[in-house]
Amino acid sequence: MFKLFFLKKIKLCLFFLIISCSKSDESISDNTLIQSVPVIQQISQSVSEDEVQGCSGKIPNANFNGDLKTLIWSDEFEQNGAICDKNWYAETIPPNNGSWWNNEFQYYTDRTDNLLVENGTLKIIAKREKYLNKDFTSARIVSKGLFSFMYGKIEVRAKLPKGGGTWPAIWMIGDNFDQVDWPQCGEIDIMEHDGFKEGRIHTTVHRANENGDPVYFTSVKNDIKNVTEEFHVYSLIWNNQTLTFYIDDIAVYTYNNQPIFPYNQTFFIVLNVAMGGNFVGNKVDEDFNFGTMEIDYVRVYK
Repeated sequence: MFKLFFLKKIKLCLFFLIISCSKSDESISDNTLIQSVPVIQQISQSVSEDEVQGCSGKIPNANFNGDLKTLIWSDEFEQNGAICDKNWYAETIPPNNGSWWNNEFQYYTDRTDNLLVENGTLKIIAKREKYLNKDFTSARIVSKGLFSFMYGKIEVRAKLPKGGGTWPAIWMIGDNFDQVDWPQCGEIDIMEHDGFKEGRIHTTVHRANENGDPVYFTSVKNDIKNVTEEFHVYSLIWNNQTLTFYIDDIAVYTYNNQPIFPYNQTFFIVLNVAMGGNFVGNKVDEDFNFGTMEIDYVRVYK
């Protein structure tokens, strides 16, 4: 019964396709017609093939009304291999005279040893190894020039690397960074973790004060359980009045926004694992060999 109905449906589809193509001068084989049936069913005119496959983060025809329930961009990390180049690129060129800021120890690479998508998660792997005059390697990816947003809700589900000296971060930088530099561009740290103090999560905003000097305002949550063994959701709800940070849907810190602050412009997303540096006491546990931050998804709502 099902087979007969299915065959009739295919024949009917072929009949209408032949009628619609009969006015064309081009000859189309029967095989091409058969292959085109599922394509017509699965891909609408407004959705590209990359978007159907999950690479492009932009959600087509996302009509949001401000209730923070409309998904406008996401990366679900479903395709094994390299990161989606429509969403991210790996920063590998050290900006600070051959090093990264904050006295960090690592060299960031785009090798699969340090950065890949596998089994439904993004993996940023920090390793102890000699590489271009550094003792550690890791990875740092950014959405700069590919995706940025102002106001809304961002959620990142992540499992953090284990080991003293690891410094994983989920954060954002103002789009005008190249024009005004840091800290005038503003920085929003959704999650930072000191590997020497497991379970101690920092949420922080950075900006310049009236003299142009860097200032920051932070909250520390000390009792987050199993951050290196289990996934937790780190999120931010951001508007022109407040920036409220959440861990597993529990608000942990609210910072009051003002028109003169840099948090009223578009920001891009940064995901990285640093090694050593000021934040973790400029040291790494001598027993550390490697650690992985896994990201299940990054989602932005309006």
